[in-house]
Amino acid sequence: MPSPAPITPAAVRGSRTIRLGIVLLAADAFTLSYDALRQMAVASHVRGWLTYLFPLVIDGFIAIGIVALLILRTAPVRSRLYVWTLVGLATLTSIGANVVHAIGLNEGTRLHLNNATAGALSGTAPLALAGAVHLYLVMNRHLAAANSAAAEASSSTPPAESATPRQIRQLRQAQVDDADTAPPAKATNAPTPEVKAAATRTPTAKTGQRKGTVPEEELLAMARAIGAKTGQVPRPALEKAVRAKGYTISKDEAQKAAATVRAELNAANSNDDTE
Repeated sequence: MPSPAPITPAAVRGSRTIRLGIVLLAADAFTLSYDALRQMAVASHVRGWLTYLFPLVIDGFIAIGIVALLILRTAPVRSRLYVWTLVGLATLTSIGANVVHAIGLNEGTRLHLNNATAGALSGTAPLALAGAVHLYLVMNRHLAAANSAAAEASSSTPPAESATPRQIRQLRQAQVDDADTAPPAKATNAPTPEVKAAATRTPTAKTGQRKGTVPEEELLAMARAIGAKTGQVPRPALEKAVRAKGYTISKDEAQKAAATVRAELNAANSNDDTE
């Protein structure tokens, strides 16, 4: 029983609506987190318009880490585990900052951070820088190894297998053109006229070594020999004797010869009775 065909995402009913909902949800979540993180930057004494860059350090690093996970999906487990760790730490930092922001505003009209929280938030920028650079190195190393393996595989593949579909089509078209323009090859196994003539003269297995139609004198001699021996000339016996000599004979010829010899025998017997 054939296995069912795999269902592609486009074949699932409502898949486009689901994807659109995911995009809108991600945009809303980023906006809300962005606002909370910007206020946390203000509370940690980040100055002026730089507060608008602070949310990108944390949530932007999470987005980069997710893309890195997609690129490194075939990488060794150690590399993927390392990226998952960085993404997890960045996600926990974002969640913690949003929680502290909500609790701080709920306790007073102005957000105030303790020394530990303000110091931790101030250290996220250099940590994100170091993590992003190392992510780039990990991805670059994995892609270089993948490209090297692909190059080795292509070098060990025969040219006919490594050719592109377009080159294969051109090669097939050239072979067809050569077959159309080439002169027809002579059949090496075709018999020559001399061989055909010899084959027609060669007796077949069915006819054996027969010499042809039996001469009339020899046919009558065979019939007289049978008549002298048995006193009669049966047609089947005459045909058998003729074929034993290698000749061919028809029933009419055998019947005619047998009748002639029978007449001679009858005439001879009549003469003996008269005397």
